[in-house]
Amino acid sequence: MAPNTVAVTMEKPDNFSLLEINGSDPSSLPDNKRKSISPKQFSWFLLLKAHRVVSCLSWLLASVKNRIAFSSKNVNEEEDPKSRGKQMYRFIKACLVISIIALSIEIVAYYKKWNLDLINRPSWEVFGLVEWSYMAWLSFRSDYIAPIVITLSKFCTVLFLIQSLDRLVLCLGCFWIKLKKIQPKLKDDEIDLEDPSNFPMVLIQIPMCNEREVYEQSIGAAAQLDWPKDRILIQVLDDSDDPNLQLLIKEEVSAWAEKGVNIIYRHRLIRTGYKAGNLKSAMTCDYVKDYEFVTIFDADFTPSPDFLKKTVPHFKGNPELGLVQARWSFVNKDENLLTRLQNINLCFHFEVEQQVNGVFLNFFGFNGTAGVWRIKALEESGGWLERTTVEDMDIAVRAHLNGWKFIYLNDVEVTCELPESYEAYKKQQHRWHSGPMQLFRLCLPSIIKSKFIGPA
Repeated sequence: MAPNTVAVTMEKPDNFSLLEINGSDPSSLPDNKRKSISPKQFSWFLLLKAHRVVSCLSWLLASVKNRIAFSSKNVNEEEDPKSRGKQMYRFIKACLVISIIALSIEIVAYYKKWNLDLINRPSWEVFGLVEWSYMAWLSFRSDYIAPIVITLSKFCTVLFLIQSLDRLVLCLGCFWIKLKKIQPKLKDDEIDLEDPSNFPMVLIQIPMCNEREVYEQSIGAAAQLDWPKDRILIQVLDDSDDPNLQLLIKEEVSAWAEKGVNIIYRHRLIRTGYKAGNLKSAMTCDYVKDYEFVTIFDADFTPSPDFLKKTVPHFKGNPELGLVQARWSFVNKDENLLTRLQNINLCFHFEVEQQVNGVFLNFFGFNGTAGVWRIKALEESGGWLERTTVEDMDIAVRAHLNGWKFIYLNDVEVTCELPESYEAYKKQQHRWHSGPMQLFRLCLPSIIKSKFIGPA
């Protein structure tokens, strides 16, 4: 073989090894060698790889579009989710198109063995539109994209360090609570549970919407709470759009009412504001002024009969207390891998985050259910607002800014179920995470103006 000759061998179109590149006339090679370096095979190989890349990008684009369409069904109607979803889809589509163009130019530059020195070459030495585009892309990438990426990477590093420090502080706080056995204690003048006349008036609210599987157990658990019947009222706040399901829930309410339970059924004809709108509508009833506390249970939560006796007494002798929050426990935590992972994540949230914040700051985010509110705290904080999808976090922030304190009871548990399917989990996580940034933007002026900076 000549010194300046290199041969290319290909075993398969999908698996080739570049051994040598022939610098001489291909006709001088043997037939088997001449066949192995066929440019047609190599072209088909490149086309196959390009087809796979395009297919992958098309699938990614379709997934993004479906995700945005799915997400737009679960956000507040006032935010015009359809137009916002279309704008986001156009932005992502434009980014993908630009990425495909840039990737194509990079592939061409790689096979033509262009290098970064092209950017310093005079313009008259550049040949062809593709080579000029590659030079322009290199200049744009170094001047605009690289500084942004470097800045974002540094910002993400700072956020990671802050979050790591926060987790370390929370773990140390939890260790101190366990070591000192710190937990909320009742005052000496606690409620006399033997005298029914000393029991405060408590309103129980069960907001639900198309909860066919769990409405019976939630209504039944609330109806069996151990509290004087004349000092408790259960509101079943049904937003279901299925007439048959509405009839079933009415019959369940009527069955418990015939047994002497003080329970009523409410249904809104116009469903606005989702859960926040449902709770806001229920609080406008005239009889609410006769009650001092309100307890909220989502439809899939099942409190124990002694729930009120373990939570309401903490308000006695503590006029600054606005919320008593109980812990969630899960009946299906060992169902599959997804539920096990959720259980670990939520156990850290309840066992560490809320417990530490409750002990040292007297503040944490309301979980939206399994909590008892002082109605006066809700009213002075502006009540339920429909401006965001995280209405529970919203009312907690506003109540804290008004000086109300919170107590978290880690030893009082209310059972519920974790999402067992990935689709249900995605829907839940979207509902939990779609509103915090919007809430931060809405509450930031109030936080800056507030004179209350921490517990007294």
